[in-house]
Amino acid sequence: MARKLDVLVCELCEREVQSLSRHHLVPREEGGRYGATAELCQPCHSTLHLTFNNRELAILYNSIPALRQAEPLQKYLNWVKSKRIEKIANRRGKSVDACFILNA
Repeated sequence: MARKLDVLVCELCEREVQSLSRHHLVPREEGGRYGATAELCQPCHSTLHLTFNNRELAILYNSIPALRQAEPLQKYLNWVKSKRIEKIANRRGKSVDACFILNA
Protein backbone atom coordinates (compact mmCIF):
# COMPACT_ATOMS: atom_id res chain seq x y z
CA MET A 1 0.00 0.00 0.00
CA ALA A 2 1.40 3.40 -0.97
CA ARG A 3 1.94 5.93 1.80
CA LYS A 4 0.02 9.18 1.44
CA LEU A 5 2.39 12.11 0.92
CA ASP A 6 2.29 14.92 3.43
CA VAL A 7 0.86 18.15 2.10
CA LEU A 8 3.08 21.14 2.89
CA VAL A 9 1.37 24.52 3.05
CA CYS A 10 3.08 27.88 3.44
CA GLU A 11 1.65 29.71 6.44
CA LEU A 12 1.91 33.09 4.69
CA CYS A 13 0.68 32.56 1.13
CA GLU A 14 -1.24 29.35 1.96
CA ARG A 15 -0.02 27.55 -1.18
CA GLU A 16 0.81 23.86 -1.32
CA VAL A 17 4.57 23.57 -1.91
CA GLN A 18 7.31 20.94 -2.03
CA SER A 19 9.36 22.32 0.86
CA LEU A 20 9.16 24.79 3.72
CA SER A 21 11.68 26.76 5.73
CA ARG A 22 11.43 27.95 9.33
CA HIS A 23 11.03 31.71 9.79
CA HIS A 24 11.57 33.18 13.26
CA LEU A 25 8.71 35.64 13.69
CA VAL A 26 11.03 37.75 15.83
CA PRO A 27 14.44 37.41 14.15
CA ARG A 28 17.13 35.67 16.15
CA GLU A 29 19.27 38.82 16.01
CA GLU A 30 16.43 40.70 17.72
CA GLY A 31 16.01 38.19 20.56
CA GLY A 32 13.73 35.63 18.92
CA ARG A 33 16.02 32.62 18.90
CA TYR A 34 13.67 30.55 21.07
CA GLY A 35 10.47 32.33 20.09
CA ALA A 36 7.61 31.51 17.76
CA THR A 37 8.32 30.37 14.23
CA ALA A 38 6.31 29.95 11.03
CA GLU A 39 6.78 27.48 8.20
CA LEU A 40 7.14 29.44 4.95
CA CYS A 41 7.86 28.59 1.34
CA GLN A 42 11.20 29.81 0.11
CA PRO A 43 9.76 32.64 -2.09
CA CYS A 44 7.79 34.07 0.86
CA HIS A 45 10.73 33.74 3.24
CA SER A 46 13.11 35.48 0.83
CA THR A 47 10.60 38.21 0.07
CA LEU A 48 10.10 38.99 3.77
CA HIS A 49 13.82 39.49 4.31
CA LEU A 50 14.15 41.59 1.17
CA THR A 51 11.19 43.78 2.11
CA PHE A 52 11.77 44.34 5.83
CA ASN A 53 14.80 44.68 8.06
CA ASN A 54 15.08 42.60 11.24
CA ARG A 55 13.95 45.47 13.47
CA GLU A 56 10.76 45.96 11.42
CA LEU A 57 10.05 42.23 11.50
CA ALA A 58 10.54 42.13 15.29
CA ILE A 59 8.42 45.17 16.12
CA LEU A 60 5.79 45.53 13.39
CA TYR A 61 5.46 42.17 11.64
CA ASN A 62 5.99 39.48 14.28
CA SER A 63 2.92 37.39 13.45
CA ILE A 64 1.39 35.83 10.35
CA PRO A 65 -1.73 38.07 10.54
CA ALA A 66 0.51 41.18 10.75
CA LEU A 67 2.56 39.99 7.78
CA ARG A 68 -0.57 39.25 5.73
CA GLN A 69 -1.83 42.78 6.38
CA ALA A 70 1.50 44.51 5.72
CA GLU A 71 1.01 47.04 2.94
CA PRO A 72 4.45 46.41 1.34
CA LEU A 73 3.56 42.72 0.84
CA GLN A 74 0.11 43.11 -0.71
CA LYS A 75 1.24 43.17 -4.34
CA TYR A 76 3.52 40.16 -3.78
CA LEU A 77 0.86 38.11 -1.92
CA ASN A 78 -1.73 38.79 -4.61
CA TRP A 79 0.77 37.75 -7.27
CA VAL A 80 2.19 34.60 -5.63
CA LYS A 81 -1.07 32.99 -4.53
CA SER A 82 -1.85 31.83 -8.07
CA LYS A 83 1.71 30.78 -9.00
CA ARG A 84 3.32 27.34 -8.89
CA ILE A 85 6.68 28.86 -8.05
CA GLU A 86 8.96 26.85 -5.73
CA LYS A 87 12.15 28.92 -5.62
CA ILE A 88 13.12 32.51 -6.09
CA ALA A 89 16.75 33.50 -6.30
CA ASN A 90 17.35 37.11 -5.43
CA ARG A 91 19.97 39.29 -3.85
CA ARG A 92 19.62 41.87 -1.14
CA GLY A 93 20.55 45.35 -2.19
CA LYS A 94 19.40 48.30 -4.23
CA SER A 95 18.75 46.34 -7.40
CA VAL A 96 16.99 43.04 -7.03
CA ASP A 97 17.59 40.39 -9.65
CA ALA A 98 15.01 37.64 -9.48
CA CYS A 99 15.06 34.26 -11.11
CA PHE A 100 11.93 32.13 -10.82
CA ILE A 101 11.77 28.35 -11.06
CA LEU A 102 8.32 27.05 -11.83
CA ASN A 103 7.14 23.65 -10.80
CA ALA A 104 6.35 21.69 -13.97
